[in-house]
Amino acid sequence: MKDLRAIALFALVVMLVPALSASGVMLNFVMTALYACLLAQAWNILGGFGGQFSFGHALFFGTGAYAQAILQLDAHLNAWLALPLACATGALVGAGVGAISFRYGLKGSYFALVTLAFAEVFRIVALSVPFTGAGVGLMLPLQSSGGAMQFESRAGFVWLMLALVTAGLLLTAWLRHSRFGAYLQAVRDNEDAARAVGVNPLRVKLLATVMSAALMSAGGAMYVQIFQYIDPGIAYGPHTSVEALVGAIVGGMGTLWGPVVGALALHILADLTRNLFGQLPGINMVIYGSVLILIVMFLPRGIAGSALSVRTLWSRTSERRDA
Repeated sequence: MKDLRAIALFALVVMLVPALSASGVMLNFVMTALYACLLAQAWNILGGFGGQFSFGHALFFGTGAYAQAILQLDAHLNAWLALPLACATGALVGAGVGAISFRYGLKGSYFALVTLAFAEVFRIVALSVPFTGAGVGLMLPLQSSGGAMQFESRAGFVWLMLALVTAGLLLTAWLRHSRFGAYLQAVRDNEDAARAVGVNPLRVKLLATVMSAALMSAGGAMYVQIFQYIDPGIAYGPHTSVEALVGAIVGGMGTLWGPVVGALALHILADLTRNLFGQLPGINMVIYGSVLILIVMFLPRGIAGSALSVRTLWSRTSERRDA
């Protein structure tokens, strides 16, 4: 209940932003920040709770994005109907990649490289086949209506992104307290010990991959709806994978609020450095990278993880004083 109350409070605070501000700059900032949170949440399910580091989560992002676009352009489906199908397509790809990888015992750096290789293979395929638009990409026609999931104001996208991020928070909260989440964390900590007590690591990791892929595919589908364009470089490029994993790592892997805190902190940092030093080419990226290095060096458990450690230490100190 404590997690649910915190999630409800978070959703309420974000919901007030479109109601209190009609500024396009503010709404765009909140929308893109929520988008970054969604990607970090997706990676955190597999990488944070499952301990399976992926360098190729763009594989699921791109699959969801292309599925969303193709279902509307070729199958003439409504965008709202295409969204769950795009998530299901990404989840199916996740199941296939997970089955191939985990059945042959790939983990650690080997699994990370395999996911990166799959993303590159899909990028090359998308560059070659006609139904993805090849190197030109796909563009959705402009239909400014809520029924087509193309809102005239950024407020509509803020509401929709908030719904997806809230769903990600609820899923993460469930992982923290459910039996399946305990199985997943046991596999992450010691796979052999988990197997010895009756846990099936293959099944647990496969289900985690499917959930992570579905959430990442939702991010890809939303990218298409917001920007109305997708090409192989955007869909399967390494930038998306890096954005997803860095947000979760900086915020705190395997935590409920880590991906949200990390994505928001990085988003604010990127905007500040761009606005303050954008006139000096490359300086904003140098500062951004330097701050990232400092965070990783001095906050190895992430922002949320370190805050939790400090709170736990303070509680123990207070208990000792009372005793």
